[in-house]
Order: sequence, then C-alpha cells, then structure tokens
Amino acid sequence: MTHILVTNDDGVSSPGLLALKQALEPVGRVSVIAPDSNRSAIGRGITIHNPLHVEDVRLADGSPALATDGTPVDCVRLAMLGLLEGGPPDVIVSGINLGVNLGDDVTYSGTVAAALEGVLLGWPAIAVSAQTTDPEADQWDGRAYDFRGVASFAARLVPKVLHPDFPARVILNVNGPGLPPEGIRGARVTRLGRRVYNDELTLMSTEGARRRFTIYGGTATHHGELGTDFAAIDDGAISVTPMHFDLTDLGGMDHLERLSLHDLVGPDDVEVDG
Repeated sequence: MTHILVTNDDGVSSPGLLALKQALEPVGRVSVIAPDSNRSAIGRGITIHNPLHVEDVRLADGSPALATDGTPVDCVRLAMLGLLEGGPPDVIVSGINLGVNLGDDVTYSGTVAAALEGVLLGWPAIAVSAQTTDPEADQWDGRAYDFRGVASFAARLVPKVLHPDFPARVILNVNGPGLPPEGIRGARVTRLGRRVYNDELTLMSTEGARRRFTIYGGTATHHGELGTDFAAIDDGAISVTPMHFDLTDLGGMDHLERLSLHDLVGPDDVEVDG
C-alpha cells in the first residue's frame, strides 16, 4: 500500500491539512507530521541549533498525527530519517495551504518548501494550496475555503507522480480556485507568473532609539499573462506547475566563461610553493 506523508506550514490543526488527509485516505496509508503552530512564509528554513520536540496529537476527526516545533522542511526530514512507523513514505503531499502559492510567492512558501525537500531527497512530491472563497474573510478562517475540489484533484494526482515514467526531481505546485467542485473549470499545466508586491515601509512607533516598522502587508497583484498560474486561477481552473530545484543558469555559465575569470585572480590570490 502506498505510504503518503502529509505536512504543511499552517500548522497541524489547520482545516486544510485535515481535508487533504481525508481525501488521500482512499489512495493509501496516510501519516501526518506537521508544525505545532503556523510557520507560513518560512520557506526552506530548518532547525539546526536546537533539538526538535515531537508530540503525539489528534486531529479534529480523532486520527493520530505528530506535531513538532520545527519547520515544514524539518517535518519531511523527520519522516525520511525514520520517525514514522513502517518506514519512510513513498510520496509527500504538502498542504492544503490556506491561500494560494502562485508565481514568485513559491520562494517564500513553507508549503512548497516541504515538497521541494521531498524531491531533493529523492521522493515525488506535491504542494497543494487553495484560494479563499471569501476575499473579505480572515485568511486563517477555515470557513473561508472550499477544499473539496482541490483535495480530490490532489488525491488523483498521487498515482501519477508515483508512475515510473514521471520525471524525477520535479514537484507539482497545485493551486485550486475558491469555487465548489462543480464550479471548477478544469485543470491547466501552467508556468509561474510574476507577482507585483505593493509593500510599504510604515513607522508604527518610536521608543527612545528603538523604532518599530512594518514592511509587508500591501495587497499584492500580478502581471496579466496567458499561460501562467495566475491566469488559470483567474479563469476558475486548477493550476498545476511543474517545478524543479536546478537553479544553475547554464546560459550565464557560458557568459562567465567568455569573461575569462581566471584573469581576475590577482597575485595575492595565488599560492606560491616553497
């Protein structure tokens, strides 16, 4: 039976994690390791200076889970290093994130980071996020989301990423629109779009030499481009973006080779024998 690890960055008590876990149960045996509280926007942060605490907890449906004071990436590492009964999982599914992870946002996302950690360690992985059904509601209120459509879609994807022909070291970044299942207009393979961040530096208070600022929080927009994850969500479709972790710019390497970088090494940088 397929062993599935479910994790997230919103915390073990997130309704998105519960919805994902329940949707995956018909597909295989599901284990849950997740942060004990919200770790949104932590990206690929890890815990290296302190031991990790792990606690047995129960989800809202009474099923067992493990909660840790670590990060989403730590959760994947714990699973792969032998914390789970029955050995490491066959696939990692991270989410369902409360809010979409589109375009440039993926570089900040702990949800996406957990999936990336999976493929870096050699396991197939899917990151799953959902758009709110009520833009005016509190982002962290689970009642502002309809998880059913994107959760069932993610469950159907699991056998696909486990197929021997599926590309290695590729994660699928899945984002579902804030619509009931019958309102979703199919699924599209997309590329990452580009965010427009409208952040501002705002002085909140001054206490002697100490000042408090906020620098985030402006409403972000995006470039309107066909074929992107943003365009799919705007049209009411599920977006599926294949991503990998090869950050090397091969074209840039060719350019640097033509610069003859060895000529930039000065005499003081050269080892002298004797």
